[in-house]
Amino acid sequence: MSIDRLNHKAILKAMFKGQLISVAEAKRIDSNIVESGVESGHLPAHPLVAIARNLPEHQTTGDKMTLETLCEWFANEVGLDYFHIDPLAIDIAAVTKVVASQFSKNHGFLAVKVTPDTVTLAVKDPLNLAWKDNLESLLRKSIDVVFANPNEIDRYVNEFYTLAKSISRSTITDERTGASLQQNLEQLVDLGRRGQLDAEDHHIVQLVDWLLQYAFEQRASDIHLEPRKEMGEIRFRIDGILHHAYQVPPNVLLAIVGRLKTLARMDISEKRRPLDGRLKTRTPDNKEIELRLSTVPTAMGEKMVMRIFDPEVLQRSFNQLGLNDRELDIWNRLTTHTNGIILVTGPTGSGKTTTLYSTLKNLATSEVNVCTIEDPIEMVEPSFNQIQVHSAIDLTFAAGVKSLLRQDPDIIMIGEIRDLQTAEMAIQASLTGHLVLSTIHTNDSPSAITRMQELGVPAYLISATVLGVLAQRLVRTLCPHCKSPTEVDKTLWSDFIQDADIQPHSACKPVGCIECRQTGFLGRVGLYEMLEMTNAIKSKVKPGSDLQDLRTQARSDGLLTLRHSGAKKVADGLTTMEEVLRVTPFVV
Repeated sequence: MSIDRLNHKAILKAMFKGQLISVAEAKRIDSNIVESGVESGHLPAHPLVAIARNLPEHQTTGDKMTLETLCEWFANEVGLDYFHIDPLAIDIAAVTKVVASQFSKNHGFLAVKVTPDTVTLAVKDPLNLAWKDNLESLLRKSIDVVFANPNEIDRYVNEFYTLAKSISRSTITDERTGASLQQNLEQLVDLGRRGQLDAEDHHIVQLVDWLLQYAFEQRASDIHLEPRKEMGEIRFRIDGILHHAYQVPPNVLLAIVGRLKTLARMDISEKRRPLDGRLKTRTPDNKEIELRLSTVPTAMGEKMVMRIFDPEVLQRSFNQLGLNDRELDIWNRLTTHTNGIILVTGPTGSGKTTTLYSTLKNLATSEVNVCTIEDPIEMVEPSFNQIQVHSAIDLTFAAGVKSLLRQDPDIIMIGEIRDLQTAEMAIQASLTGHLVLSTIHTNDSPSAITRMQELGVPAYLISATVLGVLAQRLVRTLCPHCKSPTEVDKTLWSDFIQDADIQPHSACKPVGCIECRQTGFLGRVGLYEMLEMTNAIKSKVKPGSDLQDLRTQARSDGLLTLRHSGAKKVADGLTTMEEVLRVTPFVV
């Protein structure tokens, strides 16, 4: 072991021996730390933290060693495994029961894993473990020691124990009435509305704040609050995949749902029918985020899903969304028309809303009137005139479009064409000189034509009004920090994509690292299939149109399928063949 005590001088000496820094750099860092008073106790800090603040940039690359990489190096030097603390991968309820929070703070460690026989502790000072034997005797379990980022240990000791305390306090029975929080929920929320929160209510507020904060940090697109018989389940959807986040007692989950319903101005007393609401909040870095809330009654209680909308998605370019030059040229050409219908198709969660909102954001200049009719309004955008569907008062999509036609619109966005009445109003709007954008649910772009016919729209009206159809999907992208080049089986590739011009020379595979939470994937990108209504396609649109004829003609006109779009991204090393196969339909 090259380091025998935890102070900055010993660590700097080891860094010099390991050729991480020069003698001059070591002296400069030492001087800065001493001058700042870190070692004298005036500015308490872990030696690694103090060193990381003063590390120089690499002379050739300009990169700077981070605290994370410095901690990994230090763990290797002292012969320990390095542990990155991922709150979604830790059973917080279990680890906070190992020892009291004050003992954990005093000795600078955090329990990160508990099994029937062992406890894994992430420590700040692996060179001072005099307390370890006594703790093993007390716990009657063996202790495995790992090293972790000292800043993260400090942070999560506070957050985990605060969370556990809030849950514990939230389940305490009211001694004055003998009633549980679950039974007094309506009264609790009523007090909260008047700003008279007592100590018990405050714990629910902390839990909700924790829930939203972690969802934002983990890049979640949805938060699921699911009641169960024994323990309520909290899950985050990250890059299209659901991940377990935490479990709470059923009455605590009920209180969390109640708090969120109150914030979203939903009816707190109504638990027998589905409800919708929305609210705005801010992330820790002061970025405004909008959430759409939906509840449904289940056998075990009220389930809530919150969809998180980041207003910054409206600022993204179409290149960032994943459209290639050809698709972008066609899309720009279609959206410059003053009348006609443009359809976007794909399943729920495929990015249709982002595509439409980004398009409308570009089109909504001061010279045009952009109006939308949605169910529900996905994101509130000041540059649009947005209308919410209310079926209870007969404000349907069709009725909304009919009203909008009297509002002197230039561009109309219809949330979804679900029935003949809405389709007829969309066609009427396009025939009277308006550009209409809408969504429809089909597997691919040619299927949107036959779907319109199935709704009852005459073929000649489809030919006269529909300008084009964009089908899309979202695939997870490989983490740029850890992806690794790979060879793709030629036989599998030829079955996957029938195009000799596309070869997977730059194909990569997922590996997993801290940045992507060991999943190998970080973020998502769109796959697109752009169908332009050429004269040849219009000639195929007739009563009882054959879908296969439409597909064949579209490909002859240059249509590139969703799978073809995916193959290009696999060839460029952006995603994997398995990811593309997971989200794209197989069409002949």
